[in-house]
Amino acid sequence: QVQLVESGGGLVQPGGSLKLSCVASGNFAAIYFMGWYRQVPGKQRELVAAIDSDANGLVYADSAKGRFTVSRDNTNNTIYLEMTALKPDDTADYYCHLKGAVQGLKKDIAMWGQGTLVTVSS
Repeated sequence: QVQLVESGGGLVQPGGSLKLSCVASGNFAAIYFMGWYRQVPGKQRELVAAIDSDANGLVYADSAKGRFTVSRDNTNNTIYLEMTALKPDDTADYYCHLKGAVQGLKKDIAMWGQGTLVTVSS
């Protein structure tokens, strides 16, 4: 069984910082891609930041550039999102996303975590 577990969300004042973590557990043969997405009610889920397996390929949404940093610890199958200078518009459910291969499965998988809520408000 494989799963993603996010943590680190919460309430923060505008201008504050938060660091999200997502741990992938299970019998992964390889993890190709990990990323963070966010969603607010009534809107589509959008990419915030993503990182490939060797941490060389980084992608950021325009809204995240200069404020958010994505990083990855391959030893522990963990991805982080460090968010600074947070704005009320950053309020959303943040989801971890993974694409990889699982031992014993012929097809690659794509999976989502359960989400962690980030609220930016004074």
